[in-house]
Amino acid sequence: MANKIKLIECPRDAIQGIKHFIPTIKKIEYLNYLISLDIFDTVDFGSFVSHKAIPQMADTQQVVNELFIGNSKTKLLAIVANERGAKEASVYGNIKYLGFPFSVSETFQLKNTNSTRLESLDTVKYINDICHKNNQELVIYLSMAFGNPYKNEWNSDIVVEWYSKLNELSISTISLADTTGMASNESLSEIGTKIFKNNKATDLGLHLHTKPEEWKEKIVIAQQIGYTRFDGAILGFGGCPMAQNELVGNMPMENLLRFFNVGSEETIEIIKEKFTKLIEI
Repeated sequence: MANKIKLIECPRDAIQGIKHFIPTIKKIEYLNYLISLDIFDTVDFGSFVSHKAIPQMADTQQVVNELFIGNSKTKLLAIVANERGAKEASVYGNIKYLGFPFSVSETFQLKNTNSTRLESLDTVKYINDICHKNNQELVIYLSMAFGNPYKNEWNSDIVVEWYSKLNELSISTISLADTTGMASNESLSEIGTKIFKNNKATDLGLHLHTKPEEWKEKIVIAQQIGYTRFDGAILGFGGCPMAQNELVGNMPMENLLRFFNVGSEETIEIIKEKFTKLIEI
């Protein structure tokens, strides 16, 4: 794998929409196993959000207290949706990244964080300050980056405009999120090219929700353009429960591991087996 490429495994995204509550001890055991492998740059493990909105993440604080980095280079990322969540997450020294969902869609931003885009921009500034004070880093997920099902105006220039606003705040890591699986090869290329042309260098990532047969061409094109962070979830599980009723699966992490030649085939099969046991009733 090229040194610049970072793989982000997202069990939080994979399990947050599962209806039955997965026991906390099972989550802890699975997450500690992923960390111990030392093959992922980051594990997106949980979220400090409303328990009513995402019941599966109600035990995130219990979980994080039992996660051990040890000698692994893998970092932990937790999602926050407001200032309260950022304050709660900031006290945990083993969390390296706070992830904040910022949508180019006004409708989805209100739906997801109960705030407008301009209000959310102020929230971003606040969370970024919290991160700096606590030796953490902010990751922005620029959602609805490849299309908008809510009939808000959408085009690549709107995406680049909001990316630039965030970039001006000295946020070094921004991932474009294909929230409802609308990204095409053409939009991946067009938006990425415009971003690199009009902004200072950043750690540009992709959080793709995609159909199983469409993943490879997208990754090939994205790598050629210069994307460096690639999110995925084992078995392609999950999707955003705030976006629509029928979830569009995540990019299968096993495909990314094989594509970038990370980990052995035996390790990949063990992860798949452990994840299957994690989510079984």
